[in-house]
Amino acid sequence: MLNFIKNFRNDEDGAVTVDFVVLTAAIVVLGLAVGGAIASGAKGLANEVETALNDMCAAETC
Repeated sequence: MLNFIKNFRNDEDGAVTVDFVVLTAAIVVLGLAVGGAIASGAKGLANEVETALNDMCAAETC
C-alpha cells in the first residue's frame, strides 16, 4: 500500500494534460477577447466608409 501511494504521488502524467487544457482555454479566451475588440472597431470603420460613400454619391448625383 505504501508503494502505491508513493507511485501515485510521483506520477505526473495527468499534470501535463491539465497544463495543455488550461493553455488551450487561455488561448480560446484571448481569441474571443481580441475578436470582440476588433468587431466593434470594424463596425465603426464600416459606418464611416458608408457615410463617406453616401456623401460622395449625394454630391455627384449617382
